[in-house]
Amino acid sequence: MKNNIDLSGMNRREAMKLLAAGSATGLLGLFSPPEARAESHVTPSWAKGVPPVKIKSVKAIATAPEGSNLVIVKVETTEPGLYGLGCATFTQRATAVVSAIKDYLNDFCAGKDVDNIEDMWQSAYVSSYWRNGPVLNNALCGIDEALWDIKGKRANMPVYQLLGGKCRIAVDCYAHASGPTPEILADRVRQFMDQGFRHVRIQLGGYGGVGTVEQKPDYREAGFGREEDMFMDQGIYLKRVPEIFDYVRKTCGEKVELLHDIHERIDPLDAINLIKRLEQYRPFFIEDPFSPENMLWFRNLRAATTVPIAMGELFNNINEFRDYMADRLFDYIRVHISQIGGITPAMKIARLGEWFSVKTAWHGPGDVSPVGHAANAHIDLAVWNFGIQESHFWSEKAQAVFPGCQTYKNGYMYINEAPGLGVDINEKEAAKYPIGTKSNWTLRKGDGTIIRP
Repeated sequence: MKNNIDLSGMNRREAMKLLAAGSATGLLGLFSPPEARAESHVTPSWAKGVPPVKIKSVKAIATAPEGSNLVIVKVETTEPGLYGLGCATFTQRATAVVSAIKDYLNDFCAGKDVDNIEDMWQSAYVSSYWRNGPVLNNALCGIDEALWDIKGKRANMPVYQLLGGKCRIAVDCYAHASGPTPEILADRVRQFMDQGFRHVRIQLGGYGGVGTVEQKPDYREAGFGREEDMFMDQGIYLKRVPEIFDYVRKTCGEKVELLHDIHERIDPLDAINLIKRLEQYRPFFIEDPFSPENMLWFRNLRAATTVPIAMGELFNNINEFRDYMADRLFDYIRVHISQIGGITPAMKIARLGEWFSVKTAWHGPGDVSPVGHAANAHIDLAVWNFGIQESHFWSEKAQAVFPGCQTYKNGYMYINEAPGLGVDINEKEAAKYPIGTKSNWTLRKGDGTIIRP
């Protein structure tokens, strides 16, 4: 029966009667039995010919092509050949994440609809009752990112298009410059500037100047702790950081933006005084001045200096950010996306930041997989309040394991524009690089006291 009514040849009164009758019929349909309405339901055009796709299996792929443990979640579906990848990398406890995926989340996810990402996230988040830990959050992230990857592949679009489309041409990044002396450090900054980088993070040696102090600490002389425990002289670190900022500014000029990561390795008052001393060198931001146990010091810091602050690498949950973002106590959201559970919560944090002029600066070292870097970049492209992105340059081994890695040009990161996240995995290559269980984040003062990162 045709729905169109031909009114040609009718006078006005006849036409109005016919339209009224049609309207009455439509109204009567509202009061018809539910079964009748269900029978008359028309399938939306976007769903025609598209059968529901279910999760067939979830597995973890662990690999370490560059030495750092990387964990990838592969979600396979009931549609032949369709799968998604997500990053679940918790380098320091990688095998625990693998177990969480294999022993718990595979059964939990099997048979569920791949389209319902929010429902999957919420249900998996509370499925263990206790939550917010890095092991389960990383496992959850792997599934979340894999489902976004699948959704992009089904839509034949890069994930950033599903998040709202591009806000910028590419992802502006900062590079890492380190060296044993200020002179060598400045040379490395200039090398990055020659490559087009406008932002460079600077430090002597490792975090906190680790590796640049030759003295043997007293705790080692006394046989305390392990031989591989790292030593930090906080006094020397506090003296050297302003010196390297001064030297790099004088030798590299004002055009380059300089960043530095305290990595929570000094006492709160020392951090505040150090940042005040750095203000004259115009840092782009200073990262993680306080440990999560010392968050209330942020009010003192904000009252003391206008240097921009990045914070949040060790946070697990959006609620840890909320009040500090709302009170504008830091300026950049420093998040390890797999640590908080994936793209789904990261987008919520980013959108929250927009309300309070807090920008994104996602964590992106070598212990975030290329899949995780892709997730970072897709969000970076789509959110208005993007700030900066940490860069990592993948080795040939890593690129062989992960086809579709990001590339860099003129200080920008460019993603693979393929549907989904754009990064794949070669499981045969990945198997060549087994993961390990050793990690060393033990850092001590001269007397052996543990320094919290």
